[in-house]
Amino acid sequence: MSAPTASLVRIAVLVPCLNEEAEVASVVRGMRAALPQATVYVYDNGSTDRTVERAREAGAVVEREALRGKGNVVRRMFADIEADVYVLVDGDGTYDASQAPGMVQRLVDDRLDLVSAVRVTKGANAYRAGHRLGNTLISGTIRRIFGDHVGDALSGYRVFSRRFVKSFPVLATGFEIETELTVHALALRMAIAEVESVYTERGAGSASKLHTFRDGFRILGTILKLAKEERPLAFFSLFAVGLAGLSIGLAVPIFEEYSRSGLVPRFPTAILSSAIMILAFLALACGFVLDSVTRGRHEMKRLHYLRESAPARATASEQARET
Repeated sequence: MSAPTASLVRIAVLVPCLNEEAEVASVVRGMRAALPQATVYVYDNGSTDRTVERAREAGAVVEREALRGKGNVVRRMFADIEADVYVLVDGDGTYDASQAPGMVQRLVDDRLDLVSAVRVTKGANAYRAGHRLGNTLISGTIRRIFGDHVGDALSGYRVFSRRFVKSFPVLATGFEIETELTVHALALRMAIAEVESVYTERGAGSASKLHTFRDGFRILGTILKLAKEERPLAFFSLFAVGLAGLSIGLAVPIFEEYSRSGLVPRFPTAILSSAIMILAFLALACGFVLDSVTRGRHEMKRLHYLRESAPARATASEQARET
C-alpha cells in the first residue's frame, strides 16, 4: 500500500485465537510488518496454552472473549474496536500477511465494503479434500440462492469497511460466521471483490479447530436459515409448489373416477388432497408476508449502513503533504 493512503486510514487487524501459541506470534509480526500503521488485536477465546503470552510478546493488543466460538469472538471484536478499515485473519499462520496492503488498498481505492481472499493452496496438506469439497458445495449453494459470484465463501482472510462492520448484526456463534459475512454483503448488494492469496499448511504444533462434518452441517443449516430469512418468497414458494404437486397427484385418480362413475369412492383421500392444497396456499401466503418483512429489514440495515462513510481516498494535497 502506498504511504499516503496508509497513513490517512485507521486500520485494525483482528485475529481471533484459540490455542494458537505455535503461530500467533508470526501472524502478529507479519501483519505489523505488512501494515505498520495498523493496530493488531488478538482476542483469545479461552486458550489453555501460551497464546496470550506469545501474542503480547509480538506486540498485539490482547483481549479475551469467554463465550466459545469464532462467531462470538468476531461479534465482540466488531462491537469493541473502532477503525476505518478492518482486516480479519485467522491466527493459524495459513494466510499470507503480505497480501494485506494490497487488499486494503483495493478496498480504499475502489470504495468497496468487502475484499475477500480466495485461497490458492501451497502444500499438499494445506487444504484438506473434505474442506475443499465442502467449500465448493457451500459456495455454489450461496451463488444459486443469492445470485452472485462468490469464489470462496468460507475464507477466513477478509478486509472490511467500517460501514460493513457497524451494520452487520452478528448472529453466528461458530465457524458459520464466514457464511453470514458473505450473505450480509450479498443481501445488501454491497460493493465486494475477491483476490487470490496463497494458503499454506499449518505449522507444527497447530491443529485445526474445524470439524469437517459437524461444522459443515452447521454451515449448511445456516445457509438454509439465511435463505428462509433473506429470500422467503423463493423459499416458501418451493414448499408451495411441492405441496401443490402432491395434492394434484392425489386428486387426479379421484377426478378420473368421478368423471367415469360420478362417485367419489376414496373420500378420505379427497379430504387429504384438499388439506394439502390449503397448506400450499398458506405456504405461498407466508412467503409473500415474510418477503415484505424482509424488505423492511433490508431497508433498516441499509440505513444503518449509510450512517457510516466509506474509507476516504487521499486527496492530492494530502498525498503531497504525506510525501
